[in-house]
Amino acid sequence: MRGTRGRGVTIAGPLHYFSDMPMSSIDAETVEKWAKREGKIRPTSARLAWRMLKVFFQWCYESKEYADFLPRLNPGKTKKSRESLGKVKSKQDNLQSAQLPGWFDAVRKLGNPTVSAYLQTLLLTGARPGEVLEMRWEDINWKWESMVIRDKVEGTRTIPLTPFVSNLLATLPRRTDNEYVFSSAQKDVKIIGKPHLAHKTACEAAGLQGLTLHGLRRSFASLTAQMDIPGGVAMQIQGHKPTSVREKSYIVWPLDFLRKSHFKIEASILEQAGIAFVLVAPGLRVVPTFERPR
Repeated sequence: MRGTRGRGVTIAGPLHYFSDMPMSSIDAETVEKWAKREGKIRPTSARLAWRMLKVFFQWCYESKEYADFLPRLNPGKTKKSRESLGKVKSKQDNLQSAQLPGWFDAVRKLGNPTVSAYLQTLLLTGARPGEVLEMRWEDINWKWESMVIRDKVEGTRTIPLTPFVSNLLATLPRRTDNEYVFSSAQKDVKIIGKPHLAHKTACEAAGLQGLTLHGLRRSFASLTAQMDIPGGVAMQIQGHKPTSVREKSYIVWPLDFLRKSHFKIEASILEQAGIAFVLVAPGLRVVPTFERPR
């Protein structure tokens, strides 16, 4: 069903075009023709496929058993192919401070509390959508206020469990034989599906257009940049690679320091959203209104 957008029929990937062609027949003109067609239909996935095609041919050139079957030059490395597929456009979708009240209100009114909690957790942790979605109950340490999430770069990373997010997760149902935090109520389905559709519904209700799930990660970074928080702290929480030699080689923020900063980030976002969440200074501890799972 992936990539069907409701049409119900699986669509062949971009490189399927070459599947029946002998390698010796794939020349620059063939790739340029393909790029021109794919560039009009699905330029983003076609650009990735084009890079993979170039690397594949390069690998073939370095292998004696295939090199003799190929044209003199890599057929993927042409100016026309690159121009047909266009350049990557960086996305700018993110929540502004003034939009936070409407977004939170719409998300908290969604009919599915698990999806609602997922979306709020996504914004307040700044994590990638898939990293939060795959979180298991065993990844949460209620005592030490931390949680482990899957990291596409490092494998896993440990981030603070902030008070509001802790409250959200503690109220979610624990289903038998399902280890996932954001579990689905459907039979034989482990994790909630298509949260982006629910998010789109919430955004429409809030009068927001074009805000993606990854835009929530971008929102966390943008909102944090406006606070008195060290830049490297937000990067470590989000799982971004260090940008300077000093950060890369010498600075690793301990979890205790990350926790203090992350608590401030969450409190600031909630304040801007107009959400009354009672905290006790100076430790920013949530007033116990529920019993945390043991």
